[in-house]
Amino acid sequence: MAKETILVLCAHNDDQVLGAGGTLAKYASEGKRVRTIIFAFGEKSHPYLKPELVIETRMKEALASDKIFGGSGIAYLGLEEGNFTEGIKKKGIKEKIKFLIKQEKPSKIFTHSSDDPHPDHNATYALVMDILKKTKLDCEVYSFDVWNPINIRQQGRPKLVVDITKTFETKMKAINAHKSQKLALFSLVWSVYVKAILNGWNNNCKYAEVFYRLN
Repeated sequence: MAKETILVLCAHNDDQVLGAGGTLAKYASEGKRVRTIIFAFGEKSHPYLKPELVIETRMKEALASDKIFGGSGIAYLGLEEGNFTEGIKKKGIKEKIKFLIKQEKPSKIFTHSSDDPHPDHNATYALVMDILKKTKLDCEVYSFDVWNPINIRQQGRPKLVVDITKTFETKMKAINAHKSQKLALFSLVWSVYVKAILNGWNNNCKYAEVFYRLN
């Protein structure tokens, strides 16, 4: 019998662990396949270094992070950071995503939130929603938070609450594997802790992640 597959569609190398790392680690520990599709290599995160070096470093970090939480591999779409909308059209990304979904047959898909202010995250969310509107997907689709501390527009949507008390430490180790992003992560890690604690408090556990259903 084939393993249940969880698919993550995210903009950058560390988004999946920041937004859903505890849940992904929990699913992996339960024997599920967790596959991650990353839209950009992240070559602009260090503009003073050669893009090839940055890409190599960030890919290694992402693979190390994936291994820590028990993921089943990563695929890249190679979009240019800050230019997702044009790249999605030029590279036929919509059709590639549809093919990957058909190939992987996921039970759940996780992606970015509409409340996230980052333009690349917003473009990723918009693409997934466009596919949802035009394609009947036989799976549940959920959004996670990265740069948005509070999810405002999706408060009325059905929620998925996951107790990550046993996997929160794994999530933090997976986040810390992205060593080249220490400066950016410094401004995010506090919110990761706060959200996990508050979500846990509201759902009778130590740590939790909350996702909003998009379909």
